[in-house]
Amino acid sequence: MKAAVLHEAKTPLTIEEITVDKPGPREVLIRTVACGVCRSDLHFVDGAYPHPLPAIPGHEAAGIVEMVGEGVTTVKVGDAVVTCLSAFCGHCEFCVTGRMSLCMGGDTRRKKGEPPRLSMGGAPINQMLNLSAYAELMLVHEHACVAIDPDMPLDRASVLGCAVTTGAGAVFNVAKLTPGETVAVVGCGGVGLAAVNAARIAGAGRIIAVDPVPEKRALAQKLGATDTVDASAEGAVGEIVALTKGGVDHAIEAVGRPASGDMAVKLLRRGGTATVLGMMPLDHKTGLSAMDLLSGKKLQGAFMGGNRFPVDIPRLVDFYMRGLLDLDTIIAERVPLEKINHAFDELRKGDTARTVIVFDA
Repeated sequence: MKAAVLHEAKTPLTIEEITVDKPGPREVLIRTVACGVCRSDLHFVDGAYPHPLPAIPGHEAAGIVEMVGEGVTTVKVGDAVVTCLSAFCGHCEFCVTGRMSLCMGGDTRRKKGEPPRLSMGGAPINQMLNLSAYAELMLVHEHACVAIDPDMPLDRASVLGCAVTTGAGAVFNVAKLTPGETVAVVGCGGVGLAAVNAARIAGAGRIIAVDPVPEKRALAQKLGATDTVDASAEGAVGEIVALTKGGVDHAIEAVGRPASGDMAVKLLRRGGTATVLGMMPLDHKTGLSAMDLLSGKKLQGAFMGGNRFPVDIPRLVDFYMRGLLDLDTIIAERVPLEKINHAFDELRKGDTARTVIVFDA
């Protein structure tokens, strides 16, 4: 199969012929139809986060099940599926207490000494984030995918696997927004736009989209933002605090920049909660002051929107099919696998929403 391989950080990916193994027990072979280009992948490509190399990135995907291994019960051949990087074991402390996104997923990967799922010229290729979806085929554990409505367009479904699960999950699962509360979303890429849309679905009273790019602010308005603010403008924090008469109930950081995390905290009213979604630089710390703590403010992280993806993703599909979730606006461009480096270049510029890699049907 063809796949985009990262041989060394800070270098372009190359399109290579890769060998994929047959499904083992509880494994699923999926023909990839579409895969979103996410900033999380860019962190690994640009070397901001470490990963064993060579590897195939890509973790926001949808496709069709081609083959299943022994013991697979959750999907069958022919199913349309969405994959999710937060593969779960199902029996650890996090799983049995309903925090599946925090599961380390050790039982969902092949053990040392077993044949690799992916190889090139006889040498193993590292599987990134349990998936490696910039490839014509994915070989994953059954707990890394979920079957969805076959009528769902798979290019739209792909962005559910990370951007929408993360952004919407932050609103529904982590912030637990109450109808009428105020929300500021800092950063309006794919994750932030999904958070804006989810806040509208959840009945937020005021939704403020904060981003330096005018085109992204316009997209946020289309998705439900009641107000937009230029994040780079002097006095942006004061403007939002004035708009909301004291600050917001929820501030959601959705880009992974230190200044964005600091801004999210500054936007809070007394008793408000800041939820950080983005992958910050590994040495960065975001915190609350003593006065913030005395004011009842809270700061929390939310890996992958605190998802329970076997339940959440089919519900998000239903929201799309019913016209509540606008995935069409989130997707800015569709390109073939051969343009993966172009897609990363566009992501580095930060001017567009989501690019989706589409494979031949």
